[in-house]
Amino acid sequence: MNPFPLVRSKRTHAHRNPMDPFRGERAGLFRPRTTKRIPRQIPDEIPDELFAQLSSHRDRALVAFWISTGARASELLGVLRSGVDPGQQLITVVRKGSCALQQLPASPDAFVWLRLYQQQTHGLAPARADDPLWWTLRRPFRPLTYHAARTMFVRASQALGANWSLHDLRHSAAYRLARDPQMPITDVQWVLDHASLTTTQLYTTPTAQDVIEGVLAHHQRRSEQKTPPPEPPPLRYRPESLDVLFGRERP
Repeated sequence: MNPFPLVRSKRTHAHRNPMDPFRGERAGLFRPRTTKRIPRQIPDEIPDELFAQLSSHRDRALVAFWISTGARASELLGVLRSGVDPGQQLITVVRKGSCALQQLPASPDAFVWLRLYQQQTHGLAPARADDPLWWTLRRPFRPLTYHAARTMFVRASQALGANWSLHDLRHSAAYRLARDPQMPITDVQWVLDHASLTTTQLYTTPTAQDVIEGVLAHHQRRSEQKTPPPEPPPLRYRPESLDVLFGRERP
């Protein structure tokens, strides 16, 4: 008889024998759970400071279009001169995934900066209908590349002590659109060219700063609604009690 009988114990997933055959698991047992990443946005008060760091009307027009249309960086850089319609406040981009043409509404400020940029380059850069809209600032003029635009924006961001990217401009536009109560979420999906509505709904998730501001506003409203405590009624004494107190005799 074996003096040391084999004691069977229940194995947990954490102490699984590596020699045991793998079972058909729906998910990896040792796969760590990742937290859902909330898209990063640029605070609303920052664009004014950011514009001050930009050195040309071209760069200001680019940033204004990115943050008002929600277009991807490469989509905006690929716009042709024929794709701009200032009268309707529309700009036509080629979508990254489907390669389809799509008109996107932009802010009036974006077209103002674009007009100033075009006046500076009038007669210098090619201006046919099928020519690119964006060019380098120095001769010989060449179509503006993604790398050059990214370098421009990173330099302006670093001047403010931040590390924003061009894609953060798209995130910021998405947050503004998705949180407008008069803007249907399906319209936001169309503008952003999201294949799934679930992706668009990420931008309705409040950030930590949004929650903090909301709670502070709640406390402020509560304090304003509080009515001051009622004043105590005036003290009244019976005349007979005062006579007794001061030793007076009433006639």
